[in-house]
Amino acid sequence: MLLLYGRIRLHTNNANSMDIETRKVQLDQRVNSTARRVGRDPSEIRLLAVSKTRSASTIRSLASLGQTAFGENYLQEAEDKIKQLADLELEWHFIGQLQRNKTAAVAANFDWVQSIDRLVIAERLATQRPIERKALNACIQVRMSEETGKGGVKPEDLFHLAGAINTLPGIVLRGLMAIPENTIDTGKQEMAFREMHSLYTGLKAQYDTVDTLSMGMSGDFELAIAEGSTMIRVGTALFGPRDNAKHAVK
Repeated sequence: MLLLYGRIRLHTNNANSMDIETRKVQLDQRVNSTARRVGRDPSEIRLLAVSKTRSASTIRSLASLGQTAFGENYLQEAEDKIKQLADLELEWHFIGQLQRNKTAAVAANFDWVQSIDRLVIAERLATQRPIERKALNACIQVRMSEETGKGGVKPEDLFHLAGAINTLPGIVLRGLMAIPENTIDTGKQEMAFREMHSLYTGLKAQYDTVDTLSMGMSGDFELAIAEGSTMIRVGTALFGPRDNAKHAVK
């Protein structure tokens, strides 16, 4: 296996044969060594396993290794897996773009929503959160590039949205999430992560519930950790390459 700073490249034959326990151990080692290299405590960084398109049995295997937080993008697929894994104490994060007609189901099934970028979505989630459940943890997604298809609030509009969300019942503001531009230019990535950390620091100074900066994925989580990420969202480096089945839930 070939590892590069800020990027992970897996030779195909190794990637297909490597089991999930080995991947988890190697990922933990990379997170720990990166954190220590930049003077951070590894315990400050949470791993969110991005389990979209992964089967419930695969998630169960990873949960048996101590992983409890899982991120999903597709609502129907996630609902099926949440039901199948209801016997486990797992923490479910919705990380996909959220439409108005999906907010009720997300509010009922998830513990976190990381992709809030409009007040109307936050308002619907807050009012639709079942009263018997704890408040829904919310991260505001910040738009860090102009790539087509990416959601997020503009940085200049962030604090206005945060202030409005903070007044809502049934939802608690926990921090920020970002998906920087997909590029091999590490300098551009570093600047984006650094800007996100600056926004996070400003938000944290205003709201005592804010403790989460969700940034960094399989290809760039080391750079994100170096720039202050508190939660990395990792799929491929943990589960291996995705198969062609989009909704593998059995």
